Amino acid sequence: MKMIKYLLILLLPAAAHAADYPASSFGIRSDGATLNTRSIQYAIDYIHDHGGGRLVFDVGRYLTGSIHLKSAVGLELKEGSVLLGSLNPFDYDKNGFTALLLADSQQNISITGKGIIDGQGRAVAANVVALAHSGIINDPLQHDRPNEANRPMLIYFRHCSSVTVKGITLANAASWVDTYDQCKGLTIDSVRIDSKAYWNNDGVDIVDCSQVSVTGCFVDAADDGICLKSHDPDAACTDVLIRDCTIRSSANAIKFGTVSRGGFRHIRILHNSVYDTYRSALALEAVDGAALRDVVADSLTAINTGNALFIRIGARSGSRQSTLSDVSIRHFTVDIAAGKADAGYPYEGPVEDQPRNISPIVLTGLPGAFLQDIRLEDVTVRYPGGGNPFIAHRDPAGPDSIPELPANYPDFSMFKELPAWGLYIRHARGIQVRNLHLSCAAKDYRTAIVLDDVGGATWEATEVKEPGNKKTFLLRRN
Repeated sequence: MKMIKYLLILLLPAAAHAADYPASSFGIRSDGATLNTRSIQYAIDYIHDHGGGRLVFDVGRYLTGSIHLKSAVGLELKEGSVLLGSLNPFDYDKNGFTALLLADSQQNISITGKGIIDGQGRAVAANVVALAHSGIINDPLQHDRPNEANRPMLIYFRHCSSVTVKGITLANAASWVDTYDQCKGLTIDSVRIDSKAYWNNDGVDIVDCSQVSVTGCFVDAADDGICLKSHDPDAACTDVLIRDCTIRSSANAIKFGTVSRGGFRHIRILHNSVYDTYRSALALEAVDGAALRDVVADSLTAINTGNALFIRIGARSGSRQSTLSDVSIRHFTVDIAAGKADAGYPYEGPVEDQPRNISPIVLTGLPGAFLQDIRLEDVTVRYPGGGNPFIAHRDPAGPDSIPELPANYPDFSMFKELPAWGLYIRHARGIQVRNLHLSCAAKDYRTAIVLDDVGGATWEATEVKEPGNKKTFLLRRN
């Protein structure tokens, strides 16, 4: 018996070691010049066929086109290793979208380590543009940008389960950085995303996934930072945790939508930080028939951002009316930018939206499609003030001064000008506000809080500080 135990002790480390396969064993070159696509794919297939394990990349630069991850296979990128995307658009495969790393209907897959995946996105996108102009690639080139489907992401996993992405750096995508579509059991932990290489560089896109954890990540993106979407009317994002992340975005930091056909439910957004973000620190949007409910956002700190909170029901497409209910916003502290919050970054938010007077918190439903049961508790917003009455001025007392815009792209600046400098709520029922603190540094001609078609609202311990002695509240059609 002692001999058997001794043999097991000897064999176990060997078995664990055998599950790690050095990339060099498959002739994969680390010189940054050799195209390794076929050799990397052969290695992944081999490991998959032999019971699973990890393909380990040591220090070096590994050039590749699209590779397809298989069940029970992980990529381990050691510190100093770089998986480098090819500059040739024809080196990338498509599965609906195109990406450097693809997986479809696989289980127990992972990308781990302290290495980097670098898509070289700006150069790849420029090559796509050149091919589109020459007629070789069919692309509408709207705004002289190729369609997202023709620009490779770094990661696109679809219909996968038990997925882990941990510790790595994702850099310089040509499109969305990493997208997970209808996956179950997704863990994204301690990932650094630095992607300001081109338009539509969403940091993380979670599409109709369940049992998701995004924790301890740093995201610096040229588009939405962490974005939940719902493409399928019969699916939803469910049981999602976003915690302890730091986010900068030239769009929104944390956003639900814009595509929102199915739903979002049981979402927890806890202890996150936002800085230098052009649009909203948090945007919850149900505009394509989605049912959004049971969302808790607790302990968010944002500095130098264009908007604190934007919650919106719209009606862009389809016959099903969107619903949005049971949302708790707690312990928010937000400093609104005096100017353009993302000024100086390689890809800024659109200048055509400037200039504008900002309303830090915007909650808007539609007539007959009310926001339901929204709770704001311990929310502090500091706004620079100084609103200019000559910028798209509207009389807040006018019955039709603010258009509904049900089919428009949702964004806190979509109305161009709102009559409140602090909080604007329209078409809502069951709003609860407790310990709201609004401060305005410079005199603003607008009222602090405007409620339009709001029923069943309760207020407790609201504090407003601003130069001058205007009325705090303006109420319409209640």
